[in-house]
Amino acid sequence: MPIVDLDGGDDAAASAIDAGCRQFGFFALAGHGVADELRCSLIAAAAEFFSLPDSCKSQVSLAHGGTAWRGWFPLGGELTSGVPDLKEGYYFGRECPLGNKPLEGPNIWPAEPAALRTTVTAWMTSMATLGQRVLSLMAVGLGLDAEFFRRGLTAEPTELFRIFRYPPHPLSPDGTDRWGVAEHSDYGLLTLLAHDGSGGLEVNIAGDWIEAPSDPSLIICNLGDMLDRLTAGRYRSTPHRVRNTTSHDRYSLPYFLDPGWDAVVDPLPFADGLSTTTDNDSRWDGTDLQQISGTYGEWLWKKVSKVFPDLASTVDR
Repeated sequence: MPIVDLDGGDDAAASAIDAGCRQFGFFALAGHGVADELRCSLIAAAAEFFSLPDSCKSQVSLAHGGTAWRGWFPLGGELTSGVPDLKEGYYFGRECPLGNKPLEGPNIWPAEPAALRTTVTAWMTSMATLGQRVLSLMAVGLGLDAEFFRRGLTAEPTELFRIFRYPPHPLSPDGTDRWGVAEHSDYGLLTLLAHDGSGGLEVNIAGDWIEAPSDPSLIICNLGDMLDRLTAGRYRSTPHRVRNTTSHDRYSLPYFLDPGWDAVVDPLPFADGLSTTTDNDSRWDGTDLQQISGTYGEWLWKKVSKVFPDLASTVDR
């Protein structure tokens, strides 16, 4: 997985990001300007929250988040491909009044620790700025105007943030037990991932599972299905999975910068005439991203409804 140094200049960064997107669908950022202290403070506040009894955490559960889908879920409360993940989490999103669309509305915050609200808010602000910079460099790498994404698909983006706690999960002798999160690809455009320095994230590169860098000072970027669709497969939404084989909890901080709810993502008409990828039969879920239709919100709703089917059934659309 390539490491892109954003301090090396925009031209070099755009070229390196373009190569990483084409070859791997993953790359890591150095020189991103996000303070280590903020990441450490956020993980400390998250650890304090997750150490509370479930009876306390349930006061800010997803069930209380309504259609905004914000709040805490317990270990095993989220599904990947119909199988419960071995992780606990807290969902956040772009802060706004409760609207008439799923995933739109205010966050819900615990009384303790108070630092969780301030650090999550600061982190999301930093990630939004960094994410738009990365998308701008991607646009340049694709031969587009640097403002292509900001002016269009992410003018009013869907911003989602998660904190995940993966408890220790040693590999079973026969290798048949479940994953912290099983093989999947992300739904939207761009994911920015920070973590506590624990290993466990694996990326499928040309059929081989490769461990991602565990340096906590790096921010790992991966591409979502809509960027794969937009670029006709030049930029790949690469499958990945997580298993915490350490003896301690692993904390993960994925931030998702995705198209607006009503945005329609159509493949770009590249002048060089390169054809669309033809490996959809081997894609992890068998989906042909070039054949889907509708808005990003419709695509996202279908995906999220499979992750939390019980909660989705309570939402009147």
